[in-house]
Amino acid sequence: MLRTGLLWLSEQPRIFSIIRGSGLARRLASRFVAGETVEAAVAAVTQLNAAGIRASLDLLGESVASAAEARGARDTYLETLHRIRRAGADANVSVKLTQMGLAIDERLCVENLRAIIAEARDHGSFVRIDMEQSEYTERTLQLFRGTFHPEFGNAVGVVLQSYLRRTERDVEDMIALGARVRLCKGAYQEPPTVAFPDKRDVDANYVRCMERLLERGTYPGIATHDTAIIAHAKEFARRSGLAPQRFEFQMLYGVRRDLQRRLRREGYNVRVYVPFGSHWYPYLMRRLAERPANVVFLLGNIVRESLRRN
Repeated sequence: MLRTGLLWLSEQPRIFSIIRGSGLARRLASRFVAGETVEAAVAAVTQLNAAGIRASLDLLGESVASAAEARGARDTYLETLHRIRRAGADANVSVKLTQMGLAIDERLCVENLRAIIAEARDHGSFVRIDMEQSEYTERTLQLFRGTFHPEFGNAVGVVLQSYLRRTERDVEDMIALGARVRLCKGAYQEPPTVAFPDKRDVDANYVRCMERLLERGTYPGIATHDTAIIAHAKEFARRSGLAPQRFEFQMLYGVRRDLQRRLRREGYNVRVYVPFGSHWYPYLMRRLAERPANVVFLLGNIVRESLRRN
């Protein structure tokens, strides 16, 4: 019930307009969001890099309402890539197609994303195309298979979500293509006809897809905080003779920082997904919905910090 409520709240922009000025809401968001500016995001990346951890920067926001907004998001990504390069940071970027204008004009979206991938490729970087709600899954993969990957090769990769019933088939398609895949569980509210409603089925599908990507994939990103799945990945890689350099674990900014550092100490590649920007409210709600115990954890931390100051 709490998860459903949080996901519903993530889709209510009017609520965001009310709470954006709330100091409490901003403090909650700061656990999971690096800040509202490119400068804050790159500063967070620099700290991660100091611990041997790579990053992927994501400008928050999706489903823009105008071509001007889409081009503004494109320009922010171009600036982000410039600042990453200037700082000598070990980071790439993650981009949502609806933020590039997919829901407005597909040609606009392709034009905007081409500019970002070309900039990244020309300076030895990489762009990950994020996956959104299931209504965009097929269009995203069609554009990836038919346009972006043929033009840019493995300077661009894609995300697949294990809660979708179609994902095993999509994994095989991406393996055949030689594409780089980030595998995550998925964070949107979806109907049971499209997505597994039971967490056990989502997890089981994740493990099946993960094993195939480890066996046959091209430098897969294993994006999870699930310690049982991480342990399974490590053991599967060991049994299969896969060196740690053949894949990477990926986690979210502010989530299981202890585990991120432990995996890095063990010699695994670790990349942290670092979101930034002013549209942090839907992202925060989805993070809380993934594990509602986070609500209690975060509020408890804020209370303790407030008591220490007083």
